[in-house]
Amino acid sequence: MSIDLHSDRDLALQLADVADGITTQRFRARDLTVDAKPDRSPVTDADLAVEDAVRDILRQRRPGDTVAGEERGGTTGAGRTWVLDPIDGTKNFLRGVPAWATLVALVDSGQPVVGVVSAPALGRRWWASVDSGAWRSTHGGPAERIEVSAVHDIGDAYLSTTHLGTWSEHHSRESYLRLVDACWENRAFGDFWSHCLVAEGSIDIAAEAIVNPWDVAAVQVLVTEAGGRFTDLSGQARFDGGNALSTNGALHDTALDLLR
Repeated sequence: MSIDLHSDRDLALQLADVADGITTQRFRARDLTVDAKPDRSPVTDADLAVEDAVRDILRQRRPGDTVAGEERGGTTGAGRTWVLDPIDGTKNFLRGVPAWATLVALVDSGQPVVGVVSAPALGRRWWASVDSGAWRSTHGGPAERIEVSAVHDIGDAYLSTTHLGTWSEHHSRESYLRLVDACWENRAFGDFWSHCLVAEGSIDIAAEAIVNPWDVAAVQVLVTEAGGRFTDLSGQARFDGGNALSTNGALHDTALDLLR
């Protein structure tokens, strides 16, 4: 990993610290403000506060970079772009469910090169950068290197997704159920957590029928640096394809075939 990328990874971890300080104070707050965006998805005052704080820091620390975030907009271009999801799992956050996280990614020339996923209510943080492996810490403890599972038979695989209804609307409920039937077990851990569990080898396949770039830019580099494979549902290794599949690698082609 280059010195610059090392510095970018450290900055991403610092941004996650700032985000955690905001989100943990607002989690389960009685005066939490919740509004609906045009697509009817919820946004809280914490979402906006996190993205604004992170953007302010990046404006000072990386003035030549661009920023794309879920709440304040922006797009990835040919250069360096920081891709932000201030709270992934906002529905969990506003209902008091602790499975939510801040996602910070650095995308360079269209490829994620740094990714941090911080889930303070779970006491977990995951991070990765190109050619430096994937890592996890628990309750602020020491960094542990993580790797995907060694499961090779789809019949032994553990699968996770998000809301089942999205498959009917955006892809194919039947194809997803084919994958479910082929696997040993399935759950809906949802959002960032499914992909992080793939990266650390706890489950083997995570599939989502619809995603935004900020949902998965960070987890793409995390899963691949853990030895796994991340693509859209057409098999292209991209975070902006509108859907996502992460696996331990060994099961990827089989999962793609079942989902087609």
